[in-house]
Amino acid sequence: MVTSNIKATFMCDIKKVWDIVTSLENYSWRSDLAKIEVLSEEKFVEYTKDGYKTKFTITVTELYKRWAFDIENDNVSGHWVGLFFGDENQCTVDFTEDVTAKRLIMRPFIKGYLKKQQQTYITDLKKALEV
Repeated sequence: MVTSNIKATFMCDIKKVWDIVTSLENYSWRSDLAKIEVLSEEKFVEYTKDGYKTKFTITVTELYKRWAFDIENDNVSGHWVGLFFGDENQCTVDFTEDVTAKRLIMRPFIKGYLKKQQQTYITDLKKALEV
């Protein structure tokens, strides 16, 4: 299993950050996604711009505090936890992904891939919050 973590602080209301991160309808701010398909209240599928899909099952929703889900695609399986700290003036996010590569050949590259993916997410989120 590989663990990757990223933290960032934004000078805005925690509610705004929460609403953007947890919205399954408004994903246009994500530079890596083509669409999100909502299957149920707990399940959704993200499709990259290359058509690659990842299934998610929401396991925890604590309003303005914690959002967590299981992750599954052809290459990895694992868990993601997003923690939110702050108030109406600032918000710190702490995102951790724990994944296992399904293919032996992927194992040496998974940590770098996760770090790059997390950095893209934070960069996109920062841009979305500035709008």
